[in-house]
Amino acid sequence: MKSLLVTGGAGFIGSNFVRFMVNKYPEYRILVLDALTYAGNLENLQDLEKSENYEFYHGNICDPKIVEELMQKVDVVLNFAAETHVDRSILEAGSFIQTDVVGTFTLLEAARKHQIERFIQISTDEVYGSIDSGSFSEESPLQPNSPYSASKASGDLLVRAYFKTYRLPTIITRSSNNFGPYQYPEKLIPLFITNAMEDQPLPLYGDGKNVRDWLYVIDNCEAVDVVLHRGKDGEIYNIGGGQEMQNIEITNMILEGLGKSRSLIKPVADRLGHDRRYSVNIEKISRIGWQPRHAFNDAMKETIHWYQSHEGWWRRIKEKQQEFKKFYKDYYKGLSSKSGK
Repeated sequence: MKSLLVTGGAGFIGSNFVRFMVNKYPEYRILVLDALTYAGNLENLQDLEKSENYEFYHGNICDPKIVEELMQKVDVVLNFAAETHVDRSILEAGSFIQTDVVGTFTLLEAARKHQIERFIQISTDEVYGSIDSGSFSEESPLQPNSPYSASKASGDLLVRAYFKTYRLPTIITRSSNNFGPYQYPEKLIPLFITNAMEDQPLPLYGDGKNVRDWLYVIDNCEAVDVVLHRGKDGEIYNIGGGQEMQNIEITNMILEGLGKSRSLIKPVADRLGHDRRYSVNIEKISRIGWQPRHAFNDAMKETIHWYQSHEGWWRRIKEKQQEFKKFYKDYYKGLSSKSGK
């Protein structure tokens, strides 16, 4: 039986991946390590509590003690643990460096010591920076433009170095913007869905024409599964949905899906260093048997329905964390003052 350690498994992408693996591979033993910071939520895994092949451990990937303890129990490590929100990284970069760089280093050291069979680093297309036309390949240079993407790029370089120097069997995946169930309601899609449901303003950056390639989270889970079983050590695999949309198009789709007025759209000063467009080429991962299965429109309808039917989940998050509204109020105020508006 194969044993997997999934770090950050109580977060958005991590919890979806854990659920996917627990259900698909009952013969696998899935261990989850999560620090349960603001975006980590045990409710995301509540339906798995009675699963015999699932175990949860509360701890931080920067803590060598618990990392060492768990590394002795597993064959494979999948590192989903990360600070991921760009806006927060602009205000406070330190925690991103700690988790995304120091935490990755801690995991790599323990994986090397215990001769882990495979180490998969879950990364992001944002490490490539912005691209006006065409798509990034796995050979494209890293040009991160935010503290968040810089911290992820740093972690990726450590992973590469451990493969080159120590021959630790590592793989890096870089996915485009994920969306779907259990996404913490500060990212664009869940924030706008939940705000619209409350008839609250939808704060849209700049002219709203920033382009992202959207990937349904279940497609990403399937892609990581393919990489885990068919990927080649030392390689990088881009994962994209092939569904490029402007933020204003996403916003209008959400409002239409909820039957809400476009008057809820509130233009705000643009994010500092805001990347204009992301796009990744997925030919490489396609060659090992993966393609996205979910059409964007259908996946968006499913996502809106999920937030409608799980209102208690996101309301508890918003009510529990009073910092949520204060964070955005202060952040948008800061953007406006810097832009002179």
